[in-house]
Amino acid sequence: MTSTRPEFTFDARPLTDAVDPRGVSAFAAELRARGTSGPSVSTIIAIVSLVIAAMVFIPVTATVVVAIASSSRSPWTAAIPLVILAVILVGGGALAWVGVRGARERRYRLHRFAQANGMSYEAKVSDPPLPGMIFSIGGGRVAKDLVRGTSPRFVEFGNYQYTVKSGKNSTTYSWGYVAVKLDVPLPNIVLDAEGNNSMFGSNLPAAFQKEQRLSLEGDFDKYFALYCPAGYERDALYLFTPDIMARFIDNAAQLDVEIVDDWLFLYTKRQVSTLDAATWAWLFGTVGALITKFDQWARWRDERLLEENPTAASVAGTHQALPFAAPAGMLTPPPGVAQQGRRLKRRFTWLPIVVMIGFGVLWFWMQLR
Repeated sequence: MTSTRPEFTFDARPLTDAVDPRGVSAFAAELRARGTSGPSVSTIIAIVSLVIAAMVFIPVTATVVVAIASSSRSPWTAAIPLVILAVILVGGGALAWVGVRGARERRYRLHRFAQANGMSYEAKVSDPPLPGMIFSIGGGRVAKDLVRGTSPRFVEFGNYQYTVKSGKNSTTYSWGYVAVKLDVPLPNIVLDAEGNNSMFGSNLPAAFQKEQRLSLEGDFDKYFALYCPAGYERDALYLFTPDIMARFIDNAAQLDVEIVDDWLFLYTKRQVSTLDAATWAWLFGTVGALITKFDQWARWRDERLLEENPTAASVAGTHQALPFAAPAGMLTPPPGVAQQGRRLKRRFTWLPIVVMIGFGVLWFWMQLR
């Protein structure tokens, strides 16, 4: 399938041009005043490492200096550990300073990039209120470096992470995402991209019942595994016409896609909000190619809503007999999705447990040898 990518332009110069240190400092102060900035993970690690190094090396160095001074007649020999400690502390402090400066400059560049392209920038949002599958897992949920546009429709580019705890261990997962606001709520549909899966299968954080897998025509199944709620197969075919399938294949084959409520999400394991101009060119082109087709999705209506509202169904069935009846087109269901179509049914995946058991058996077998 092929389609023509629409022409688009954007200004990427703020991502690479020299920055004014005074502008960086002023913007950092503005973010602190708004309470939307904080030290990055790398900065926190550098500071903690420096503190630990000081707590460990200062007592040890003092002991070594005293020992050397008592056994040596040369004061310069005793000063060697002090010089080494000073080098370590200065080096650690320099790394922490570089980390803070780099994070501040990155935020400023993204802010200027957003401004240059008619968008806005937000440094951090804790627990973002989005309905996508990645936004309801684990704890410590935070979205960073949000770049938002509102024309021709609302689009948000962001980096996101959450932490899952298992006993004493915890794992932090990172995602990049694009959130696009739709005109009407649609059935929960997931396109699991085949091109970014691993040898263990899908990289998505959720697994769905196989009965919900729908095969589409042409080469679409080579690029995506499509899941839709049971009974919504015809609706999925209405939404994913051949021309729309072509757009997804040509522009989003390396991205996982989720439609939920009145949102469309694009997911990737790499950073979306970045200083790399090529990444932004790819993402802008992808979003631009897709949103030109979303207008036809706005016409979709769920007839099952009439079954959930018998009064509306009764009126719809008798409107022809009423002399004051509204036109038939006014009696179609309002925008919305019936209960059975709002969320896909998930399944429990045994693969991680099987892998852990396999490693455990292998370790036990090696201990017996």
